[in-house]
Amino acid sequence: MIETPPNGAGPSGVPGWERATLEKLAFSALREQIVARRWKIFFRLSWLAFFIALMWLALSRGTPPTSTNGPHTAVIEIKGEIGAGTDASAESVNAALRAAFKDRGSRAIVLLMNSPGGSPVQAGMMNDEILRLKALYKKPVYAVVEETCASAAYYVAVAADRIYVDKASIVGSIGVLMDGFGFTGLMEKLGIERRLLTAGENKGFLDPFSAQSDKQRAFAQVMLDQIHQQFISVVKAGRGKRLKETPEMFSGLFWSGQQAIGLGLADQFGNLDYVAREVVKAEEIIDYTRRDNVAERLAKKFGAAMGEGAVKALKAIPAIH
Repeated sequence: MIETPPNGAGPSGVPGWERATLEKLAFSALREQIVARRWKIFFRLSWLAFFIALMWLALSRGTPPTSTNGPHTAVIEIKGEIGAGTDASAESVNAALRAAFKDRGSRAIVLLMNSPGGSPVQAGMMNDEILRLKALYKKPVYAVVEETCASAAYYVAVAADRIYVDKASIVGSIGVLMDGFGFTGLMEKLGIERRLLTAGENKGFLDPFSAQSDKQRAFAQVMLDQIHQQFISVVKAGRGKRLKETPEMFSGLFWSGQQAIGLGLADQFGNLDYVAREVVKAEEIIDYTRRDNVAERLAKKFGAAMGEGAVKALKAIPAIH
């Protein structure tokens, strides 16, 4: 027979062991609640600071330079792929154009081009805005090509009054393409069956794992030809009688800067400094290009770090029932 120790002592002979255990559990739960509450407060304050920073960036991003003490040449860079969400998007470039034209100190706007092309939609929006602002403010626009001004980039450049190139620049590629891959033959060899369900007989005609019919190919070609004609019309309107048309001019070929001048696709040799000094007669150059500043990059990194930290913290906090 086992006798219970007097005064509530446990089997080890230590008095009040049940009470001590309960107190430890209670204090442990309390500590977990305090830690969870502190994390919650920290994340709320951090997100508040993050949103305040984002609002400040939204208000300050793209603010034009204020240092306009005298006549100057306004420059806007169009570099990299032209497309929505890129540095060379219509949203970004058009905002910079409006700021540059509006500034009373700017004597001319220079488009500093170094792009292989991209979206014809984005390029068309830029072209339209340049023509609108030229008519509204009566200021000249010049395009200066560095390495490349091809395809959609040239679509933008022809809105300028003159195009300046280096003798080795790449210019042209007046054409439209739609690319993709087809894996139907490979799938048959591997014994793979494609199961694609659609509502609408042509809904999946760009699916790389499905065969393309002659009717679908013809439909796509009509669309491409139409966009190509739009491109050609814009080039002819922008370059006018300067163009020396050849059968290959609108075939998608591209030329060196020296060849482009001979064909009337460009006007003469020149870089940014030359144009500012000799053409615009305003040597001071002010850059209106919209870019992510240091604060914006930090905010993006902070947002990503906050999300990762929140996930880790939530995993580390024990559940309290």
